[in-house]
Amino acid sequence: MKSIKAILLVGITLLSSSAFARDDVGSYSVADALSTEDAKAKLGSDIQFYFGEQSYGAIDKNFGEFSTNKKTNAFNKSDKEACEWVFLSAMIELKNRAQREGGNAVVEIKSNYKGNLTSSNDSFQCGAGTFLAGVALTGKVVTLK
Repeated sequence: MKSIKAILLVGITLLSSSAFARDDVGSYSVADALSTEDAKAKLGSDIQFYFGEQSYGAIDKNFGEFSTNKKTNAFNKSDKEACEWVFLSAMIELKNRAQREGGNAVVEIKSNYKGNLTSSNDSFQCGAGTFLAGVALTGKVVTLK
C-alpha cells in the first residue's frame, strides 16, 4: 500500500511540474526594444541594423551570416520585459560580431527561435517560459558604401 501511495505521489509531482512549465512564443516590437535608454547606450550608433526586408544602401563587402542565441532569467519579470532584455543581449552580440569582422551594418536580421526562421521589419520572436526567455537572431554582417 505504501508503494502505491509513493508511486501516486511521484506521478502527481511530475505532472504538476510539467503543468507549470511553459514556452510561449510571442512577437515583440523592435522599435520599442531599441528605444530604451539601455539599448541606445549599449548599441550606440557605429553599427546600423536593418530588420527583415528593410532597404539599405549598396553593400561594399559581405562578411557572412551570423547567428545569436541568447537566454535570460525571466523569473519575476513580465514576458515583455524579459524578451526586450534578451533581445538587447542578442543585438549586442550582433554588434560585437560586426565590429570584429570590420563591418558597419547588420542587414536582413531575422528571428530564428527554435529553428523557425521569421522575417519581419517590425517585430522579433521571443520564447518566454516560467524561468527563462530566449531570442535567437540571424543577420548578415556587411560594410555599406
